[in-house]
Amino acid sequence: MTTSVPDGVLLMTYGSPSSLEDVERYMTAVRGGRVPEASLVMEFRRRYAVIGGSPLIPITERQAGALERRLEGSAVVRAAMRFSGPSIDTAIGELASLGVRRAVGIILSPQYSPLLMGGYARAVGAATERLGGAAPAIELAPEWWREPAFVEALASRIRSRLASSPRERHQRMVLLTAHSLPRRVAEMEPDYLAQLSATADLVATAAGLATDGWRFCWQSAGHEPGEWMKPDFADLLPAIRSNGVREVLVAPIQFLADHLEILYDIDVAARDQADGMGLEFSRIESLNDDPLLIDALEAVARRTLAPIVA
Repeated sequence: MTTSVPDGVLLMTYGSPSSLEDVERYMTAVRGGRVPEASLVMEFRRRYAVIGGSPLIPITERQAGALERRLEGSAVVRAAMRFSGPSIDTAIGELASLGVRRAVGIILSPQYSPLLMGGYARAVGAATERLGGAAPAIELAPEWWREPAFVEALASRIRSRLASSPRERHQRMVLLTAHSLPRRVAEMEPDYLAQLSATADLVATAAGLATDGWRFCWQSAGHEPGEWMKPDFADLLPAIRSNGVREVLVAPIQFLADHLEILYDIDVAARDQADGMGLEFSRIESLNDDPLLIDALEAVARRTLAPIVA
């Protein structure tokens, strides 16, 4: 990929509010301009306060720095947020100012849904249109959940946690989780659901989990009206406890970095529920800027840029 002018890479994710005062603006942006009710804003301000604010943006910037070092001068890498700064528009402008003529955009969700994630392509398109001829040509990477390094990064964390457990195998349960969806949305995205299911199968196999030692389930159901996907891990915990399980390990297979859905929904809300049932509860460490994740991102970047270079 080495050229006289470096290529570019965008690591794209949602972003997060910059402060408690910014929560309403952020939630409104995520909701497509619909202002949330005051009670909902208050609740999310409380949650962000509990976790001390989201570390997602600095983690994504660390991921970008690690990937740029891994690419050894052949590419400039920028963190690019969809709903906060540093924005996709700003990041593409920086690439253009550096003379970058071709770039890849990697969505920091290994699975891809056109309906849920098409907004990234629209944001990239709007930014390049504003820049006109100065904009680099940007190719969006497809889903990348099959990347061996990504699968191993999750599996190795699960193996490590279980190896340190004093419990017998039948007393443990691993919950592989993904962000919940309204059922009406999920029914329009069968391929996305299949990707999540296949990711769970790959990770469970790589971790050496018995078929009765793990479950795929949903987490972080939203506050929109209507039915959300089941089973949610909150619904599973009572049944798991009644079947003799004494220890639960949560392993998100979609989230790559610490943020609200990890630090509050799992570490606070789910843990409180598990504690109330007498269950030992833990989760794997988030991948964040783990070298194996950077291996996966490097592979995606190089593979996607290769046809552009050719």
